[in-house]
Amino acid sequence: MSTDPPADLNFPTTRFYTTANGGYDNKSGSDQTLGDQQHDTTGHTNGRTGIPADGGEKGGKEGPPQPVGFWDPSLNKVRWQVFRLWARTTLILAAFILTVLSLYWAALYHVESNLSSLIIFVVDFDGQLAPYTGVTPLVGPMITQTTEAMVASGPIHLGYGTLPPSSFNNDPMQVRKAVYEQQAWAAIVINANATALLQQAVDTGNASYDPLGACQVIWVEARDQDTYYDYVLPELNTLQTQITSQFGQTWAGMVLANTSISRANLQRAPQALSPAIGFSQFSLRPFDPPQIIPAITIGLIYLIIIAFFSFPFFLPIHMKFLTSPGHPPLKFYQLIIWRWLATMGAYFFMSLAYSLISLAFQIPFNNEPGSMYVSVANPDAYGKGTFVVYWMINFVGMIALGLACENVAMLVGQPWTAMWLIFWVISNVSTGFYAIELAPHFYYWGYAWPLHNIVEASRSTLFDLHSRIGLNFGVLFAWVGVNSIFFPVCCYFMRWKTMRAKSWKEKNAERESEQKKN
Repeated sequence: MSTDPPADLNFPTTRFYTTANGGYDNKSGSDQTLGDQQHDTTGHTNGRTGIPADGGEKGGKEGPPQPVGFWDPSLNKVRWQVFRLWARTTLILAAFILTVLSLYWAALYHVESNLSSLIIFVVDFDGQLAPYTGVTPLVGPMITQTTEAMVASGPIHLGYGTLPPSSFNNDPMQVRKAVYEQQAWAAIVINANATALLQQAVDTGNASYDPLGACQVIWVEARDQDTYYDYVLPELNTLQTQITSQFGQTWAGMVLANTSISRANLQRAPQALSPAIGFSQFSLRPFDPPQIIPAITIGLIYLIIIAFFSFPFFLPIHMKFLTSPGHPPLKFYQLIIWRWLATMGAYFFMSLAYSLISLAFQIPFNNEPGSMYVSVANPDAYGKGTFVVYWMINFVGMIALGLACENVAMLVGQPWTAMWLIFWVISNVSTGFYAIELAPHFYYWGYAWPLHNIVEASRSTLFDLHSRIGLNFGVLFAWVGVNSIFFPVCCYFMRWKTMRAKSWKEKNAERESEQKKN
């Protein structure tokens, strides 16, 4: 019974024959099958060695060797070889684990010491704009002093930076624009009337006074929801509690010590005494709906894996131009052109299928863009054309990720391609799913890695964030261009490697044949 392996450049076509012990014999010089061996009447063989019982005098054929025990002396040489190869492979894999997996752990190793790279603007408008310039500010200076004291206390804190209103044309809305444009991760704005309204409330007993109107905190949640919820918002919430408590104590003491303030007014507006001030919070782009998470995080890992595994699926199909009987082989340079075009076509349709999953689970793709100055839920950057842009991001991203995999697979072959896949996934995930600002400077190469740009472009498209999609596509097309240049080189290298392996096999077969004759 014969078994033909699939045609592959890495594995030349060889005819295998099933032997009596269930193994495979690839000696194409012999056409004896298992049935022939079972019906061989030329003589009996020795059960252990396979040598004919008649010593070969009657022309008996050599049978297959019979299985022996693990410690049989005849396996001494191969047993030592197996031990040596096992030890070497284990050492290589252990070194690979220590080296490559460390990339993932190390990306989060210095997060606390790098928190100051997450810039937080502190802008004090209190008493700085008309008609409140005649009021002595109390709220703004207290908040800026608190954040500046935090900065002076040590490095383990967010990067608070106090900026004058003139940096934003004395317009609080320009602060929101700066946060939207990702100049900072968040901003604390003390409103121009913070102190004035507070003093008016206790002087007149204004029952409608709202402490939350004193200050505002602005951020863009959809920029990176994990970074916000893990690092930014917890510290900002703690800071707000600290400021509210400290100012409340100071303010209550001042008010109660002022005998000119009517106690009846305080009873009508108790919130003006405590908590006195608060913070309104504005996320300009909330992160929603939940099913969008795979489209910009974990789901993109499958984009890498799909691109990687398309190579072994399609290669045997392409090789039919060279190996199938009944026709002359295709010119090799034309095979390369066909393979590249076919790969692009496959990525085109596979990326469409990948993108349709997000559409099927009702991720919004038809909403209009939103204003950068107010909180808008589920806006889309390109309106009704958003899905097409999202598909093109995945298409070009799959080419950038997949062509690199194809080139490496042709260069190193099995089993090393599995190690490449692990490295490719870890290096992309470490720089694509986490804020590079929090990683050591070593990881700044991640800005040029494919997945980082796919994630950034996808977020800006699906949430109508500040867009750098031109830069993102530029980086991805650079990967496509470089890998396309190396693609024919890798094809020729694989052909050379395959031909060399075939030549060695033929020489070994000739040598074995000569040894048998002798």
